[in-house]
Amino acid sequence: MVKAKKRCSFHSYRRPALTGQVICPKTGPLILMLINPRQKTVIIVLGPTASGKTAAAIELATRYKTEIISADSRQCFRELNIGVARPSTEELKSVPHHFIATHSIQEEVTAASFEQYALTKAAELFIKHDVVVMAGGTGLYIKAFCEGLDSIPAIPANIRDIITRSYEENGLSWLQEQVKEKDPVFYEKGEIQNPQRMMRALEVVEYTGQSILSFRKNKKTERAFAIVKVGIDLPKEELHRRIHYRVDQMMEHGLLQEVRDLKPYQHLNALQTVGYKEIFDYLDNKISLEKAIEDIKTNTRQYAKRQMTWFRKDPGILWNEDLRS
Repeated sequence: MVKAKKRCSFHSYRRPALTGQVICPKTGPLILMLINPRQKTVIIVLGPTASGKTAAAIELATRYKTEIISADSRQCFRELNIGVARPSTEELKSVPHHFIATHSIQEEVTAASFEQYALTKAAELFIKHDVVVMAGGTGLYIKAFCEGLDSIPAIPANIRDIITRSYEENGLSWLQEQVKEKDPVFYEKGEIQNPQRMMRALEVVEYTGQSILSFRKNKKTERAFAIVKVGIDLPKEELHRRIHYRVDQMMEHGLLQEVRDLKPYQHLNALQTVGYKEIFDYLDNKISLEKAIEDIKTNTRQYAKRQMTWFRKDPGILWNEDLRS
């Protein structure tokens, strides 16, 4: 039986070292060559969870004497710390970060609201910096910032709440069946292993009667600044090792207690996410703690795979192996 560890600060956690850093001696000059000194530039460091984005972004931000905008859909919530691997106190002190612990889990945060936040923050930072660094693994947020979003009508909160509660009660297979029945177009082309994407598709079709894909536009929004996207892609074995290590460290540093404290808010959309829903299952006596920990590792590996599937579709990303070649 796994014993719950005593709670302590997750900020004592040390991220495991990468075997090949994205910012190696060759990388800095190569990125510099891509930056037009006459144009403001955002360098985006992206990749799967646990790949080392935070360290790479801090190194870049230090080099360019600038600041970081997070593009993580979970680290923006004040109540979530250990389970979302928020940067440590030391990391946050070393370089100013934005969109970290800025919102409550009781607020609705979307790709559209992130787009507006990040564009406004970038404009503020460009007053004193020529380069701004963005770091994160939420592909839709990064896409929104770079290209703009489709114009989808606002969905009433009661529709979202009903779908979220139904998903909590009936699980992923129920959600997949609902999407298959009501939005078969999305079911064929969308991310049917991603509950957040499916709940979004379901709420849109419930409210508008149209597939969420029908709102997609073909024209990208032009930004007034340059964008350089740098991706981190680790060998699968190393990435899995880092994921397993991170989950073990999260448990060691108090994830169980963090989730227990959030139990009254279990129904909120922000908590329908890896690292929290598995512990909720344990607290609801559905599974053992050992099974919850194993599920977190499995679900995190699957999430990382989905992230890479998304990013690999973008031909504009410079991957770390290319930068080192």
